[in-house]
Amino acid sequence: MNIEELRMICIAFPTVTEDIKWGNNLVFSVAEKMFCLTNLNPPLSIAFKVPEEEFDELAARSGINQAPHFAKRKWILVTDPELFTREEWIGYLKQSYELVVAKLPNKTREQLGK
Repeated sequence: MNIEELRMICIAFPTVTEDIKWGNNLVFSVAEKMFCLTNLNPPLSIAFKVPEEEFDELAARSGINQAPHFAKRKWILVTDPELFTREEWIGYLKQSYELVVAKLPNKTREQLGK
């Protein structure tokens, strides 16, 4: 996984926007709510939301930590992007996107076609 592959996966989801926040983080959002972020400087690390029931197990793995400032919201930080295959990355990022969409107000989800 590299930053361009990550970008291609994330922007393929409906209505996703990308921008730079905090000076050095590429952030992917849906309806202005983040579902994935990465640092722009090497080494590549990627943070995203996971279901509550998967959080502890994933955060305990080598190469994965609780995401700083986001752990209470069940975000993990993958510091070794090679831990997952491309297919697993697609699945985790889609899941993060869908978790964020599920928390949006009904009206916003309707506008997104969800």
